[in-house]
Amino acid sequence: MTKRIAVVGGGITGLAAAWELSRRPNRADVTIFEPDRVGGKLRSSPFAGMDHIDEGADAFLARVPWAKQLCAELGLDDLVAPSTGRAYVWQNGRLHRIPEGLVLGVPAGLLGLAKSRLLSPIGVVRAGFDLFKGATPADHDSLGRLIRDRFGEQVLERLVDPLVGSINAGDADHLSLRAATPQIAEPAINSRSLLLALRRNRSAVPAEGPIFLAPRNGLASLASTLADRVRSAGTSIEQGHQVLEIARDGATWRVDGQQFDAVILATPADAAGRLLAGLSPDASKALLGIPYAGVLMVALHLARPVGPLGSGYLVPKPVQRHVTAVSLASYKWSHWRPPAGGSIIRVSLGRYGNQVPMDFDDEQAFHTAVDEVSGHLGTQVLPRGYRVTRWPSAFPQYLPHHLDRVDAIERALASDCPGLVVAGAAYRGVGVPACIRQGREAARAVS
Repeated sequence: MTKRIAVVGGGITGLAAAWELSRRPNRADVTIFEPDRVGGKLRSSPFAGMDHIDEGADAFLARVPWAKQLCAELGLDDLVAPSTGRAYVWQNGRLHRIPEGLVLGVPAGLLGLAKSRLLSPIGVVRAGFDLFKGATPADHDSLGRLIRDRFGEQVLERLVDPLVGSINAGDADHLSLRAATPQIAEPAINSRSLLLALRRNRSAVPAEGPIFLAPRNGLASLASTLADRVRSAGTSIEQGHQVLEIARDGATWRVDGQQFDAVILATPADAAGRLLAGLSPDASKALLGIPYAGVLMVALHLARPVGPLGSGYLVPKPVQRHVTAVSLASYKWSHWRPPAGGSIIRVSLGRYGNQVPMDFDDEQAFHTAVDEVSGHLGTQVLPRGYRVTRWPSAFPQYLPHHLDRVDAIERALASDCPGLVVAGAAYRGVGVPACIRQGREAARAVS
């Protein structure tokens, strides 16, 4: 008998789960329920005379396998890498190039820090204290606390917090070391010097190939191609269907009255928590306790290129107003060149702890982006056009001890709701590859 599986949520996690289920030896009958648009936060639209300019994430991490593998399975062979990896931090009224040899902003050497002049001489000396600190306690789980203790305030504020914060729309003082930065947590716990451990790790595994990749038609084309392929494989996608009730029916499940053998909840954590309130109170409470942050993305079509030749720059929290990061998109992607001339930049506003921009109307968002970027670059930027994309409550925050919370959620569901699993950005990784991995693992768990 064919197994019926419901996937609640049609973002990249849910689509990856459906794709995995379509490839299993015992193919299941799969239905995806999606209240809005398929693809979730992977979205593009025409802008500046071009057909495909991403409105959210524009690349995936290439040095983990899951997104690259999925692209290969889908026949998305035309992958491109950023044309430059050079990036900057705005500090002391000017742009400083980010030093080489960093791991998520954490230095694996001091010479590059000194040469960059991003840190003061005292800040560089303070960063060297890490060499004498000893191993970090295993129960330590605050990224900000770890970096401040080992490297000092300047490394935290000018490197780690801007870099990690831009990935999570977060604040390093409120981020889990183990969940948000596992590549830092392991050497911090097992080595007397994090700097030396990161240097050894980099030497042991030489970097090969680009760090980031994306389909030439934009990252959103990964989601749209995947949706087309799962439909072709027999998956039903009920778009515009907001699931209101999940209930037990003996050994099976009813999702808004339809019967299924298993359920994958690939929704934001708060939506999952509400659906599970009567099924697993402990899991529901823990899910509803995961906070989120929203951001605005303002794309600007400028009359002429601005800024240095680089992929973009970050704005540290102590000198921020509302803009947190700027992607110099037409430098970053050589094929993002408007046919009428000029260049495209993408400006991010808002983060955890500053949700004021989420209340801006489009005109306020536009003027804020233009004014702050003009101040950063020391020249008035001249937009020909703009586009504002809102991502409310789009970034789950991995607070300290986040993985303990996720473990507790999974234990509660295994006990209370056998045959129902959760997956997605709220749990074990926010990036596109991590969401793909979690979707496929959820599919294997229920099949």
